[in-house]
Amino acid sequence: MSTVKSKKYQVGTDATATNNFTIYQPGTPDGTLRIGVGNADSPTEVGRFTSAGYKPANAPAFSAYMVNGSTGVSVTSGSFTKIVLDTEEYDTNSNFDTSNYRFTPTVAGYYQINAGVTMASPDTGCAAYLYKNGSGYQWGSSRGTANMFPTATTTTLVYMNGSTDYLELYIYNGHGTTLTTSYGRGYLFMNGLLVQQV
Repeated sequence: MSTVKSKKYQVGTDATATNNFTIYQPGTPDGTLRIGVGNADSPTEVGRFTSAGYKPANAPAFSAYMVNGSTGVSVTSGSFTKIVLDTEEYDTNSNFDTSNYRFTPTVAGYYQINAGVTMASPDTGCAAYLYKNGSGYQWGSSRGTANMFPTATTTTLVYMNGSTDYLELYIYNGHGTTLTTSYGRGYLFMNGLLVQQV
């Protein structure tokens, strides 16, 4: 029995390279099998198989929170206010913007998103809102007591198209007076990861 050795195998012969796929190993084999879009001479990797299974080429995961000094966000009664998420713990695909405080993934698929907002006083009546493309998408109300600062959390599985869809974290104040949030990694946060690429 003979053995055929090759590092690249192109599937498709379309004149447009992006209509073809290539199955290949990198220049220096490392035990992975790569899948790329394009011709065998210059494929763009979209995923790979390792001994642990399939892994997308750019699987976004992020964690962002508010540091921004020594004060939280002032929230007027009856208003929706965007949360300042100005610091990243990690951002594997550079998809979180710490200037606009939004997550815009560049890989289409379904994302698990978690978010939370903690107030700086023991007053309840607030809610954490995830906004998708500028409109309310998912919310969660606050929980707390007279001795515990309330925290509003929300979690969801959301489809993102990988180009224009984005997510932001807002807080709604339904208490009746202006309130201020806490700040820091465990108090104002949003994190998420790609669950299923499409």
